[in-house]
Amino acid sequence: MALQTILSSDFAVQIVYPFLLIFVLIFAILQRSKILGEGKSQIDAMISLVIALIVVAVGWATDIITKMMPFLAITVVAMLVFLIIFGFVASGKEGLEIPNNIKIGAGILAGVVVIVALLVSTGQWDRVYNSLFSGGEVSDLWSNIILVLVIIAAVSVVLFSGRKRKEKKD
Repeated sequence: MALQTILSSDFAVQIVYPFLLIFVLIFAILQRSKILGEGKSQIDAMISLVIALIVVAVGWATDIITKMMPFLAITVVAMLVFLIIFGFVASGKEGLEIPNNIKIGAGILAGVVVIVALLVSTGQWDRVYNSLFSGGEVSDLWSNIILVLVIIAAVSVVLFSGRKRKEKKD
């Protein structure tokens, strides 16, 4: 049984958190855009307050907000992990410059690692693995993947060979 605290109560989750989120977002947008003029923070605050109160008063709006926030948090954490992993490879020290091809490869590898980590942590890895490597439609899937890879390879060969010829002419 989960411990019920004031931070996880229905009042906080359904009213307080959506109110604070909408109030701060609307206030920040009004302050940044200066739609109502320069130095009108009191008016921006009042408008933000009214909009946040209206949103909290409408039940389905707060339901949508509370259902979307975990996805936002997971996405932000996944992006942070990706940036940390990519930062280890892509950041060059003085005198040690990493070639762009290795940076791109490391970025792709870091992206794959983050996607696999998300799949494993959400419990969806077995489902994805089974759909890719077992079942009757596997040959169709791999045929399509190979076709797409061949097309990408052909387009990249055409693009990169054209650049080399232009460089040689110059």
